[in-house]
Formats: sequence, C-alpha cells, structure tokens
Amino acid sequence: MIYLLLLMTMLTGTLIAIIYSIALTSTTRVARVAAVEIPPSASNLSDLPFDENDHLSTHVLAVPAGKCGSLLKPKVDFRDGSHGHKWMTLGGEAFESVFGHLGAYADFSDEKVTDFNKDCLAVCLEKGTLREVVARPLPHRYFVKGKVDQDGDGERVEERNVQQFFLSDSCAKVEYGFVNYHDNPIVMYWINHRGIKVFNQKIGVGERKTTFIDTFISHKFEFYDSQPNEDPLQNELLMSWTIPNHGIIGFKNYEFPKVPVESVERQVHQTLKSEWRRHEVVKRTFSPLAFDKGRLPDDLYASLGAYWYNNRDVPHVVHEEWGRHKGVFVNYWETDVNFIQIPWHLKKRWQRRLREMVEAWTGVELETTDMYGMREYTKGARLLSHVDRESTHAASLIVNIAQQNVSKPWTIEVHDHADRLHEVVMEPGDIVYYESAKALHGRNTPLQSGTYVNLFTHYRPLNDPDWYLRDNPEGTPEPLLDVGECNLVGKPDDYSKGAVQCENSAIGPHLSPSMFTATSADDMFQWWKSVGPADETVEEENDNDEL
Repeated sequence: MIYLLLLMTMLTGTLIAIIYSIALTSTTRVARVAAVEIPPSASNLSDLPFDENDHLSTHVLAVPAGKCGSLLKPKVDFRDGSHGHKWMTLGGEAFESVFGHLGAYADFSDEKVTDFNKDCLAVCLEKGTLREVVARPLPHRYFVKGKVDQDGDGERVEERNVQQFFLSDSCAKVEYGFVNYHDNPIVMYWINHRGIKVFNQKIGVGERKTTFIDTFISHKFEFYDSQPNEDPLQNELLMSWTIPNHGIIGFKNYEFPKVPVESVERQVHQTLKSEWRRHEVVKRTFSPLAFDKGRLPDDLYASLGAYWYNNRDVPHVVHEEWGRHKGVFVNYWETDVNFIQIPWHLKKRWQRRLREMVEAWTGVELETTDMYGMREYTKGARLLSHVDRESTHAASLIVNIAQQNVSKPWTIEVHDHADRLHEVVMEPGDIVYYESAKALHGRNTPLQSGTYVNLFTHYRPLNDPDWYLRDNPEGTPEPLLDVGECNLVGKPDDYSKGAVQCENSAIGPHLSPSMFTATSADDMFQWWKSVGPADETVEEENDNDEL
C-alpha cells in the first residue's frame, strides 16, 4: 500500500510538472507572438512620447512604417522596452522629418524590402531631446541599410547588423560618470543578471578623481563606503543606481571655502591688472572684431541639450571646485556655481564637430586643446573679465546649453581689438566664437534670476603652442579699429539690437549701449563696480583656469 501511495505521488508530481511545462510553453509562445507585433506608429512628430517640458520622455528605437517594422524582431534578441528603448514605426511627416535628409537611402518601397539588415533604416532617438530638434539626432544614431556613419561625413562608415547597432553607443551603450565628495573613497559594484555583486572600481575623492565607464542603459550598480570595514559589503550602502542614459552622479557635494569680505575688491583689482597685461601680450588675431555669434547645428544642439536635461538635477549636479587658489573670477562666495561633468567619448564627438565650425570661422587648421563644462550659473552670478591661457586657447566657443527662469538677458561681455565693449545676448543653442586669449570677456552684470548653463571649448593652430607670439600670416582679416563716429540710437537695455550705430556698419549689432571702451585695468575695475549689485556685502557662507 505504501509503495502504491509513493507511486501515485510521483505520478501526480510528474503530471503537475508536465502541466506547468505546457503552461510555460504556452505563455512563452504568447509572449513571442506579442513581441513580433508591429510597434506603434507615429505619422507626426507630435505622436512621439514627450514630457510636460517638451522633451522626449523615453529612448525610442524607430524604423520606417510597413515591412521594416515586421522584419525587425526576427533579426534581434531584444524586444520593445529592452535597455529602456520604446519601439516605434515612423510614417508620413514623421518619417520625412527623421529620415528624409538621408536622400536616396530614404527612397524605398515595401516591395523591395526582404532583409532588414540590407534594406531597412533605423534610428535611436535619445531621451531628453527637445521637441524642436528631436528629428535630427547625431549621425552615428542612424542605421542605414547595414551601415553606420560615425561622423556623418562618410569617412568613418562601419558595417553593422541591427543588433550590433542597437547594442553600440548608437543606442543602448552609454557612458556614465561618478564624482565623489563623500568622506571616504567609495567602492562600486555591478549587479549582474543573476543578482551577484561584481566589483567594478574604487572611486577616490574630488573632481580630479572623477571616473567614467562604458555601460548599458538599465544596468544596475551599488555603491558602498570603503570604511570602516575591510570588506566594503559590510559597510554602509550609499546608493543603488540603475543607468538611465549618458550621465553622471555625485556623492555629497563640494563645499565652497569662505572668503573674507574685505579682500574681494582688492583681489578683483589685482586680477584685472594681470588680465589687462596678458591680453596685450597676444600678437596674432583671427577676425575683425575678435568675436562673432552663431548657432549650433540641430543635431549637436539635440545631443548637448539632451545630456543637460537628463542630468540637470541632483545628484547629477554638484558644486564646481572653486577656491582661493583659483582666484575671484567667479563669485562663488556669493552664489552657487554648479557643474555637470561630461563623458569623454561623447565629448570627442562634440569637439570634432565644433572644431570644424571654429576652423571655418578662423580660416585656420586647428587642434582641440580643451572642453570644459557644463557650468551652471545661478542667481547673482558674475564672471570677472579675463583672458584664457595663451598657449592653448587661441580660438574658442561659448555654447549656451540652457536657461531656466531667466527674466532678463544676461549678456556675454566681449572687448574687441580696439577694447570697445560688446554685449551679446544668447539663447539656448546659440554660440559665440571668440579669440579667448586676446579678447577680454566676462559677465560682470549679475544674473538677475534663474539658471544659465554654458559649455566652453578651446582650440589653437595645429602644432603651434607659440601661436600668440607670431605676426598675422598673409590673408588674415584686418582688425577693425577705426569705425568712425558712433551714436546711441536705441534704449540703454537694447542689447544685440544695434542700439549703437557707427559710421562703419561692420561694427555689427552688439556694441554695448553703454558705449564703454576700456583703456586700462582701472577702467575695467570701475566697470565691474558700476554694474555690480548696489549692496556689495558678501555672504561668507556661501578654483579653475577654464573660465
């Protein structure tokens, strides 16, 4: 009898296992059937998922509507939602907006489509991209019939299938950074698909110890204090984090040192004397006025803007490391100066494109020397007039990435080759070219409200660190020195609107309505005092050579 009961029990268990297996198989089949359904279609860009601020609310993997949509799933091991990407198909105006610029590659019909990798297009649209430029991602985000053009100029074209495309930095692969202001080094672990903690690295303290890694959207990490126990896993868990996009996070924050109130004016005056001498050392020039205003291409603005938007809040934003050893160029003792560090590989993509723009402006072959930012100025911020490092900062760009709740234009002040002051109004996506080692520049008038985010990038003539000691080569535009009589014809706050008109109209629309021309460091100091806040009291509660 006992044996009979055991046999029945075994048979019952086997039957349950068989039923469970059938159910699981059926569920898997249903999931697979669901996975091959054609993704939702967008016929207009407004059909894409945007948040309340008109930024893309999720990453999107988009393909042309029609046969390409149904052919995608059999070619890949991932599915809708993998690595944070929503699948969509694009038709009508949406297709033309996103793919139309590809020309002949975008001219195909379903009848000619047989193999996704050979016949179809795909694009990865980045979460955080502003609606007005969402249709123009960077070139490497496009899959064009088995090829990916890394820079959009045909020089670095790689052959890839759509799975390789998706798992590359075109889509799912991202860079993520970590800056530590915790009391101790931090130990970082990757959580693998089995839930096992795998040691990644130890993160030191301070901006110079910032580290970036290549990883994938949706990968998970944990961060532990390195003290007091030898085994970090026995210490405090400081943060658990799932990677959402390109980005950076900070642990705690940098604390600004206190500045004695009575020393500020003296330091400012001394600094301006030094900067005035430095600007007179540089002999070579590149342009008539030492500056000009321009605009980012849509794809660069889309990428830069998305990075800022996805990292605009704590814990991504930290204080920039300013202190007495870096001078009084930014009034960090009165207002917060924040910083969002940028990833190295993405930085190279931005630098290359921006360098080409600066080369077109200067007419000179250049090499990249630095990119700095993103710096976020807050209410009350001032940037003292200065020049940049002579050996490396010949021609530069200020890129305005974003402005939030800015009630009054916060002009960039640039002195031309005759030391006349120009005040240039910038909007997000605007750029200002400037000869940054030669032309004094700053923002001496306090920011009245909100936040203002800039990126700075710098170049010099190729292989020539002594460029600033040389005479202008033949063909260099002559500096615009004498422009005849000038008169104020507009309002005192009509910046960048031609408020000052001169006999020579080549002076452009940005001459300061103040009609201020500096002749010495003392003049610069008086200007700084005249445009500052009425009460120069410095609150004590509240360095870097890239300014």
